[in-house]
Amino acid sequence: MSDTPFGFGLPPEEPEDGDEGKKKDPAGGGQGSGGQGGNPFGANPFGFGGLPGMGGMSGQGGADNPFAAMFGSLNPNDLGAAFQQLGQMLSYEGGPVNWDMAKQIARQVVAQGTADGTKDASVGPAEKSAVEEAVRLADLWLDQVTSLPSGANTAVAWSRAEWVEATLPAWQQLVDPVAERVGAAMGDVLPEEMQAMAGPLIGMMRSMGGAMFGQQIGQAVGALAGEVVGSTDVGLPLGPANRAALLPLNIEAFGKDLGVPSDEVRLYLALREAAHQRLFAHVPWLRAHLFGAVEGYARGIKVDTSKLEEAVGQLDPTHPEQLQEALQQGMFQPEDTPQQKAALARLETALALVEGWVDAVVHEAAKSRLTSADALRETLRRRRASGGPAEQTFATLIGLELRPRRLRDAARLWASLTDARGVDGRDGLWEHPDMLPTATDLDDPDGFVHREHLDFSELDKMLGEAAKGDTPEDGAGDGKE
Repeated sequence: MSDTPFGFGLPPEEPEDGDEGKKKDPAGGGQGSGGQGGNPFGANPFGFGGLPGMGGMSGQGGADNPFAAMFGSLNPNDLGAAFQQLGQMLSYEGGPVNWDMAKQIARQVVAQGTADGTKDASVGPAEKSAVEEAVRLADLWLDQVTSLPSGANTAVAWSRAEWVEATLPAWQQLVDPVAERVGAAMGDVLPEEMQAMAGPLIGMMRSMGGAMFGQQIGQAVGALAGEVVGSTDVGLPLGPANRAALLPLNIEAFGKDLGVPSDEVRLYLALREAAHQRLFAHVPWLRAHLFGAVEGYARGIKVDTSKLEEAVGQLDPTHPEQLQEALQQGMFQPEDTPQQKAALARLETALALVEGWVDAVVHEAAKSRLTSADALRETLRRRRASGGPAEQTFATLIGLELRPRRLRDAARLWASLTDARGVDGRDGLWEHPDMLPTATDLDDPDGFVHREHLDFSELDKMLGEAAKGDTPEDGAGDGKE
């Protein structure tokens, strides 16, 4: 796993095609018991041979006995802790993800600090005041370059731990759809002859699955907390509505080697956060559209049950990092169908349009006011192109790799729309999802810019009036031709 797992390290130059980080060859992870002949899962898919009550399912110690693998090397002082952790895993009875475990792991990762030795700390009064002032000034600048009013009722400065707490509800909404598929697949990894008698075992497998996801998501969210600078870094509204949030500690780390004054870095990032907040606050359908696109893509994800079987069979509660690795070895495979390709295009395009609009609007607001505006814009673009938080987080959690080159395409399109139609004409496209550019339009921005578009606001008004006119009142119209 990379030292910068979510791609925040600045590369020397942006990849030409923006399609970095191809999926690992699933075959590279080796074969588990699924490689045996006959039964595709092997004679004993989970290595539970030799356990009390398993009857004829005999087996040897070591690899065939998970408890030998789990506890054989422990000294007596560690045994109690290992059993306690195993008990927590097996006693979980909630949804597809053990979110209590995810939160616990994320907080532990945050407490350990980042690779450069920076530890999390509470935000002081001076830092809070600086963030509030930066967001206030950012909103004043944005008022001049967009028709969307301010979307932030408050501005807050978060520690890394506070970011974890505030964003977990959004992660739950994003991840649960895929985790549901893994939970359903837990029973599928058992041979058919065991299905009828394995009810408790299937329940245990699902509990383990919830724990595995909890471990993985906790690690991912904890790592992100050490790098993100606000609540919208991944292009999605992860924090509470109408609350612009910045992380002073991470902003300081982000600007450390840029050679840019810290107040300019803070203000530029406040512009981006405030621009996101305007979009999400005043485009009422946008949040549901984005999260629905994620869920639509998730429905087409297949679970590689052979890898799932191998991961569960080798489960070792004393080494939680192995659980994290298990979900990073190509377990999720998108279906190669026209429907899934369309779902991917919708999601990629939606995220690119959000990020491109923010990029274009922020650049317009900052270019004449901040001497470092161009440099900061390029730094953020290259960070995303090298595998930024959105790409790597989705790739880890639901097998989705975004195409960061779409960000530049979308930014160019929004800038062209500004030149051709003005600020109101550009921002008016957010009134209805059907008015937005498509993936094809991103390939031909000039064609989209000069194409005539329906005014959906007038259409919606006409349909609403027609509906009111068709509503019977006081029984009028009943029984009449």
